[in-house]
Amino acid sequence: MNLVIGGTGMLGMEICRRLRAAGQDARALVRPTADAGRRRELEAMGVKLVEGDLKAPASLQAACAGVQAVISTASSTFSRQAGDSIETVDRLGQLALVDAAQAAGVDRFVFVSFRDNPRIQYPLTAAKRAVEGRLRASGLGYTILQASFFEEVWLTPALGFDPAGGRARIYGDGTRKISWSSYKDVAQFAVAALQAPGTRGATLEVGGPEALSPREVVRMFEAAGAAEITSEYVPEGALWDQFNAAQDPLQKSFAGLMLQYAAGDAIDVAKANALLPIRLASVRDYVSTVMARR
Repeated sequence: MNLVIGGTGMLGMEICRRLRAAGQDARALVRPTADAGRRRELEAMGVKLVEGDLKAPASLQAACAGVQAVISTASSTFSRQAGDSIETVDRLGQLALVDAAQAAGVDRFVFVSFRDNPRIQYPLTAAKRAVEGRLRASGLGYTILQASFFEEVWLTPALGFDPAGGRARIYGDGTRKISWSSYKDVAQFAVAALQAPGTRGATLEVGGPEALSPREVVRMFEAAGAAEITSEYVPEGALWDQFNAAQDPLQKSFAGLMLQYAAGDAIDVAKANALLPIRLASVRDYVSTVMARR
């Protein structure tokens, strides 16, 4: 049995879908307040639902009972309910999950994390690194996936990148390259890591096949048929001002993420792709998909 934490989220749902498509059993931890439509979608896949919460350690112990593998994608950053915070969910909740998995004798634990920039540290970074450290010391057969920026999040109108609307918000000067990743690739990596040789005890950097600057992505959209796009640049200095002024851990973390984007995140994906050989989705693939919806 595989337990997915964050199963009602974009990434967790895709992981559940891929587990079931591969004929593997899947159990998803869901909260009583989880979206009813997403619960039904998981059940329609054949995923077994177990109610619980990262903030309730006893529910994690029950959820881990009889489980061979845990895949955790949950975060408070995009889906928040009462009592959720980076401290309660991303740090303490995930640490409690590692402890519950260890106590239950779980064999494999895949943790979806994100890339580190030592120059830019903030509460979400500290939480992710704390969980990674606990995993490495736990004795569990862990795999840590440090993903770069999801194109399906950062290259969308939700964050001001709207090619169809003729505008694009860009953090920094837009010249530094990023290995934009697809959440679908990360889902493939997470499922494959459960059994692939060489992934036990591995920390893998996950990104796309080509690093591109935000300016290059804008030009790619224009070349694919989008109308001329007006770019709005948020200067790095303004991002640092926002970062330094932020008092709320979530606000500080979002400012930190934008600074990390502005600094660029070009990575070598060869190690991850050698261990888990899949065809990585490119930004060009993403552009084609977005343009086809018009």
